[in-house]
Amino acid sequence: MIYPIVAYGDPILRKPTRFIEKEELDLKKLSDDMFETMYSASGVGLAAPQIGMNIRMFVVDGTPFSEKDEDDEDAEPDLSLVDFKKVFINPKVLEEDGKTWAFEEGCLSIPGIRGDVYRPERVKISYLDTDWNEHIEEYNGMAARIIQHEYDHLLGKLFVDYLPTLKKQLIKKKLADITKGNVDSDYRMRFPGGRR
Repeated sequence: MIYPIVAYGDPILRKPTRFIEKEELDLKKLSDDMFETMYSASGVGLAAPQIGMNIRMFVVDGTPFSEKDEDDEDAEPDLSLVDFKKVFINPKVLEEDGKTWAFEEGCLSIPGIRGDVYRPERVKISYLDTDWNEHIEEYNGMAARIIQHEYDHLLGKLFVDYLPTLKKQLIKKKLADITKGNVDSDYRMRFPGGRR
């Protein structure tokens, strides 16, 4: 099932999420639906609040970053992201460290807007998989960034919060337009007030 993506301006994107209880949901079905939704929108990560669910869960698939970019011959694919497809349930970031580095981020909930975000290069995270097994793992580089971006969604934070004040001023009208539903996207969206 493909869910509509919740648009910027919806209060659920600003609300910290709650932990999931064991056997409360069919997590395998939900994760399959989240992957299907993410792929249909050409994303590499999707958090539960982005499909209107206030629960602590996100999915990632960094495989597109491991493939050769046809438009940029000089760009080297990130081979560490081959088969980087995971479901994170009730995650907790345990550590973030290393040199901070910039990368132009975007978000399915904020179509048409991108901006450089500085994040630490390494993250250590604990989480449960869909079989309720606990994992503690460390990630570096782009994998860490994808996780940090999606984890922020669970805290009610968005990538635009990290942008410099001037950039925020420049995108203010575009953000307001997204909230009103005045935006083009290649996928279904749900706008504040229930508009689709």
